[in-house]
Amino acid sequence: MKAHQKMLVGIASGAVAGLVANVVAGGAPWLAFVVDNVASPVGQIFIRLLLMLVVPLLFSAIVVAVAELDLKQVGRLGARTLGYTVVLSSISVLIGLVLVNTLEPGAGLSDEARALAQGGMTIQAAAAPGASSFGAVLVSMVPTNPIKAAAEGDFIGLIVFSLIFGMGVALTPSEPVQRLRESIQGLYDVMMKLIDGVLSLAPVGVAALLFAMTARLGFGIFVQLASYMGTVLLALGLHMFVVYSLSVRFLGGRSPIDFFRSSRLAIVTAFSTSSSSATLPTALKVAEENLKLPRNVSRFVLTAGSAMNQNGTALFEGVTVLFLAQVYGVPLSLSDQALIMFICILAGIGTAGVPAGSIPVIAMILGMFKIPVEGLGLILGVDRFLDMCRTTLNVTGDLAAAVYVARGESADSPAEEGAVDPTAS
Repeated sequence: MKAHQKMLVGIASGAVAGLVANVVAGGAPWLAFVVDNVASPVGQIFIRLLLMLVVPLLFSAIVVAVAELDLKQVGRLGARTLGYTVVLSSISVLIGLVLVNTLEPGAGLSDEARALAQGGMTIQAAAAPGASSFGAVLVSMVPTNPIKAAAEGDFIGLIVFSLIFGMGVALTPSEPVQRLRESIQGLYDVMMKLIDGVLSLAPVGVAALLFAMTARLGFGIFVQLASYMGTVLLALGLHMFVVYSLSVRFLGGRSPIDFFRSSRLAIVTAFSTSSSSATLPTALKVAEENLKLPRNVSRFVLTAGSAMNQNGTALFEGVTVLFLAQVYGVPLSLSDQALIMFICILAGIGTAGVPAGSIPVIAMILGMFKIPVEGLGLILGVDRFLDMCRTTLNVTGDLAAAVYVARGESADSPAEEGAVDPTAS
């Protein structure tokens, strides 16, 4: 049985058992005992195992991703790619936040149901930064002690330090630094192996989380879940077919219809594998053979993009955090949401391009804003399908970025011999 099939079994068994228990024995003391002393602890241990790996995973992923840009050598190419990534990621997260605030997919639970949901929260994490002005927020982003920042849950400080550290590694071409880079890559590989191990426990952990949630809340929680899925899919669709079409047409100088037609193989592969990294070979083939992009551009942009240009992931993380805040009745101010948007954009640089790679990042953000991390159990129930959809957006975004960068490079320097002008419609 495949991993996602095992996950589905855990989802179904936990949800059905919880619903039956809620209908048959809702409010019974023995059910409360089982939820509080069996189901919730098992689910929380699963979540804690994920949270335990967040700091080393986040640090190593961002450092490796930034260091691989080799900023000193790529110059203009890297600047174009990074600038495009930041702008498009910002747009994607903004679309998600606007839709969540407009549609409110997590609203509708009664106060009693919210109280029951919050009653299961025992994981306490660092609070979100409480700076009151833009200048204070800006200053608080730079940690005086990165180790202290990591220990206290100041993940913004950790992300900023990791970005700066990665740039330093990229700009220091010495043998000792190369060994350091390999060591950090080794740390990343170990963290991903441990993440795989923790996710292998997901069927049990998710079953426990969903049992606890549905036993407390009953069927009503699934209404919010359907609304959540619809909101995510609408946001992904708008970004893919509206934003990317405009980008390809006006920034890349190509027909969007021709772009999507030429990119079909990579799009289908991304949807099937749920992995930007696994789709990279296919995306390179599509870029060079179908889109006729220069090899130096396509290889650089797509390789960097598979780790850094995660528009779909950033969008998904923002929508998920706000959705769970609505479900649990946790108020988020406009400045809080702007901060979440910023974190999602930065975290997208280092989010692993593998199935479920965004889950540890979401857990981190939830903890920062005092949103019950147990809510991830609800999200994991539909994450496989949504992961397929957001990975499709990620890979399509990488190809759109390559089209844009190729057009800019062809305008600044002679086209690579044998390459077709990427501005041709």
